[in-house]
Amino acid sequence: MMQAPLTGFRVVDLGQYIAAPGAGQQLADLGAEVIKVESLAGDQARSVGSFGEAMLHANNRGKRSIAVDLRRPEGFRILDQLCAGSDVLLHNFRHGSAERLGIGPEQARSRHPHLVYGFVTGFGTRGPSAGRAGLDIAAQAEFGVMHTTGDAGGEPQRVGFTIADVLAANALTAGVLAALVRRGRTGNGALVETSLMEAVVAAQATQWMSYRLTGDAPRRTGNGQPAVAPAADLVQTVDGAIVVSAYTATKWAALCSAIGRPELAVDPRFADNESRVANRPALKEVLSSALGHLTRAEAIALLAARGIVCGSVRSFDELVKDADLAASGLVVQLDELGIDAPAAPFQVDATVRGRTSAAPRLGEHTRDVLRELGRNEDEIDRLADDGIVGKPEQPRGMETR
Repeated sequence: MMQAPLTGFRVVDLGQYIAAPGAGQQLADLGAEVIKVESLAGDQARSVGSFGEAMLHANNRGKRSIAVDLRRPEGFRILDQLCAGSDVLLHNFRHGSAERLGIGPEQARSRHPHLVYGFVTGFGTRGPSAGRAGLDIAAQAEFGVMHTTGDAGGEPQRVGFTIADVLAANALTAGVLAALVRRGRTGNGALVETSLMEAVVAAQATQWMSYRLTGDAPRRTGNGQPAVAPAADLVQTVDGAIVVSAYTATKWAALCSAIGRPELAVDPRFADNESRVANRPALKEVLSSALGHLTRAEAIALLAARGIVCGSVRSFDELVKDADLAASGLVVQLDELGIDAPAAPFQVDATVRGRTSAAPRLGEHTRDVLRELGRNEDEIDRLADDGIVGKPEQPRGMETR
């Protein structure tokens, strides 16, 4: 089996919650050694109950954890020594916090010019909101996502997962990888910056361009797409809903044939896309009448055989049993927890898909990392006794809850 692409690279991950740790997770899945540097209290996700535990394990598989008080000079020196031997530094501190700790971009890169320094903020670092705390929901609210999500006559809704955090993690990963490629040519580190704001706005580039070209602002339309039909339209069957998209002329004709109504392809109400959009309620009645007596599986089989895009609306209970998902290799088993988890959504040659060990306990690898930095046992004991580094949590299975 070939080596993973980032084998031999080291990443220092100071992230909290999802955005920066998610980027660190992707770099780990590509083979990098990722050291999660936490405060003595730990990543804030550790204190947010079951959802925090889910965040922790979803974004920190296979990392090593060292707990350090960075506000203490000796703690700061440990981080600085780690950076000297690492390739990437990641964080998602609020704007200005890193500078106050002495690890802002200019501070860190002046000492370590080889370092690729990547970070995520909520609203960027240049505008009037730079200093605001920014979590996923604020970005969804302020940058168009909630305004365009939900039923046409209903209230704005958030996307059902932390989409801004995930998009920002992906953006940060892409920027860091590009900077590492350039460093391979020039030897110089780089500053990689993104924000929840930039990530969600860039992801809506098509909606942005539609607005700029037409002057019509995107709005909530429920499941159907406003400018094409049928497109993401919901159809109820006897055991649940499916979605159908067949808005090109050829696909619409194929759909009409599939449901035994070929004459609809030339029906004036549905003959072209503009007519179908204008007559969407009637269109949905036709589809419901034709498919409503079938099960989801029967409807999908009927439409997929004609090359029509469709999908069954499924719960997580169904999703985790999906045969295509199982065949993809995306899901890896975390033996320590006795559960599985999605890994990297890509493969490079035949390398392992992702790290299969659970997120580390707080400070689990503090002693190991300090030994690697040249500290002896007496010194490590002193650092722990003085509260500069943390003592590791008890192994799983010994914890009291």
